[in-house]
Amino acid sequence: MKEFVRLCLRVILTLMKAKCIFNFDVSKLPTKGVYVVNHVSYLDPILLFAFLPGNPVFALNGHLYRRHWISFLMQRADVIQFNPIEPGDIKKLIAKVDEGRLVVIFAEGRITEDGGLMKIYEAPGLVADKSKAPLIPVWIDGPQYGYFSKTKGRLPHRPLPKMRIYVGEPRSFKLKDELRRQRDHISNEVYMILREMCFNINYDKDISLFAQLMKTAKVYSSNGWFSKRPRIIEDINRKQKSYKDIIIAAFALGRCFKKITAHDENVGVLLPNAIATVCTFFGLSAYERIPVMINFSVGVKNMLSMCHTAQLKTVITSRAFIIKGKLEAVTEAFEADGLKIVYLEDVAKTMPLWVKIRALINYKIKRVPHKDGGNKKAAVLFTSGSEGAPKAVILSHANLIANTKQLIAIQTITHKDLLFNALPMFHSFGLTVGTLFPLFHGTKLFLYPSPLHYRVVAELVYELGATLMIGTDTFLRGYAKIAHPYDFHNIRLMYSGGEAAKPDTRSMWMEHSGIRMMEAYGSTECSPVITANNGIFNKFGSIGKLLPGMQYKIEPVDGIVGGGELCVKGPNIMQGYYMSDNPGVLVPPTDGWYHTGDVVEIDEIGFFTIKDRIKRFAKIGGEMVSLNTVQDMVIDATKNMSTDFNYGVVAVPHESKGEQIVLVTNNREVTSSMLHDYVKANGLSELYLPRIILYHDKLPVFATGKSDNVTLKREVMEELYPETDKAAA
Repeated sequence: MKEFVRLCLRVILTLMKAKCIFNFDVSKLPTKGVYVVNHVSYLDPILLFAFLPGNPVFALNGHLYRRHWISFLMQRADVIQFNPIEPGDIKKLIAKVDEGRLVVIFAEGRITEDGGLMKIYEAPGLVADKSKAPLIPVWIDGPQYGYFSKTKGRLPHRPLPKMRIYVGEPRSFKLKDELRRQRDHISNEVYMILREMCFNINYDKDISLFAQLMKTAKVYSSNGWFSKRPRIIEDINRKQKSYKDIIIAAFALGRCFKKITAHDENVGVLLPNAIATVCTFFGLSAYERIPVMINFSVGVKNMLSMCHTAQLKTVITSRAFIIKGKLEAVTEAFEADGLKIVYLEDVAKTMPLWVKIRALINYKIKRVPHKDGGNKKAAVLFTSGSEGAPKAVILSHANLIANTKQLIAIQTITHKDLLFNALPMFHSFGLTVGTLFPLFHGTKLFLYPSPLHYRVVAELVYELGATLMIGTDTFLRGYAKIAHPYDFHNIRLMYSGGEAAKPDTRSMWMEHSGIRMMEAYGSTECSPVITANNGIFNKFGSIGKLLPGMQYKIEPVDGIVGGGELCVKGPNIMQGYYMSDNPGVLVPPTDGWYHTGDVVEIDEIGFFTIKDRIKRFAKIGGEMVSLNTVQDMVIDATKNMSTDFNYGVVAVPHESKGEQIVLVTNNREVTSSMLHDYVKANGLSELYLPRIILYHDKLPVFATGKSDNVTLKREVMEELYPETDKAAA
């Protein structure tokens, strides 16, 4: 009778678009084990009863057990009422597993209210550990968009959403003795398993960026000719736009760009944070042109270097932006170098009517010019390497989409949220986290062109009622100092990235507005996020835990005791570099591993802490500045002097800028004013100016004669911050 009831339920649910997918051979299902499941709707136990093999015992929490219709449909199932914090109930489940049964436990205890993972109880881990049984992760996806969920107002609902049950491969669950005594760590281990499964299920490695945008628009845009479409994006022009508006504009612009560029051509984008930039980015991507995001804050010389490295022929910009940003000298230098400048204003004026009509038709029929993305180039960003000249980082469609799906696996955002992004899109943090992440998950987005307008940013956050905010420590610190405490009253999530978050900045936000500032860590080469804290696991002073889908290894570093260099591998790791001395030629990471250049330590439950940095760059206000470039600049500025002088450049902490550059030399003729004149005369950014010059008779070197920068930095720290050094001792 039980099997007949299950068959009937299976047929009905299959007609309701439900399906069960196994990631392993079902014939190898263990005779005893613990199904650990996420909880998205009241339908969950019915779905599992119908589809899960092995005649499991269902541990139902009170909110399910007391529902008469659930009890009626599951009257033939083995059900016990379960309280995840009641030791007696946990012992009952352990006994069931010891008898050779499979049990089903909803790890969250209650139904999610935002579609993502909530608090995880330790019960599934305790049962698996005590009974020496494997954990079988199960992920339910789809019912959160239906009427039986509790996500109304946060996720769009529809009558018959597709429902999928993904059953992962059984895995052993054996806790270390030191962790077994700490129940929070047990629940954390279960959480890590579920979030990994969440990422694996949501990540499509073959889809393109434009196809992902269309897919999201289909879910989060209202259906029907007369329904009101939600406005998803806004900029300083204060004209809100929907997914429909963005996609139609992207189709139209992309068609125009297609005529003046070649297939798979790198095309420069010199634009600020604005809706037009988003439409330009997706327009190029839709027709398989690769947007090259040019950093307009680094000076003419470095911008020209970027164009040469990426082998650009065309740069898209805006006359209004060039005039307002006083960048006329940049466009003149570009044109003098043979680059074609395309102004968006001219494109809009000369766009034929048939292009606009065709764009509308393409949106209506949901046409995607190129659905496949995968390892094809999707975007080019720039970062300063240890050799000094800007390096082009090539990121694929899979890289960028993977990072957004890694983020949603650890931090849920909904269309009730509004993310305020003032970080420019040439910055990987601003592009992926600040732009693609919200757009790919139905979250409203406000784009502001400059993070430096502290008072304006604070006022806009207050006016808009923004709930999410990102920034570097430097900018977030500036907002906290300027703003009224109530300006940020709606913020529920604030992430710092791009540079180390200072303890006093976190304290300032907590005392100023009661906001817990969390830290994430990454690099452009990783699309960019590598590790992050979140509301479930958060450790102040750490950079959080590794994102799902990634691997890591620690390599020892000469001169550093404790920890080692962090090396990472995963779907978000770049395709490779274009080097300035070999433009357009891809240099991939060795065996897929990216060496971060950061020395880290990892605690027993997986929190990463940065101890030092061996990579030769500084982070000043979130911008990466090559220390070798600074050193080469000093050498070039003093080339008419004696060649017997030595120069060393290190980065040390700075109260407001994150870090500052210190020049150490035995040449006492070097002065700040001399270097300033050289930088100005050669069109370099003032970021490359050392803020402090120290004169030492001798600079430390290794036995091989190579500069010992680790020792040099220690000596500088002892000289500049003697009290801090004593306190640390």
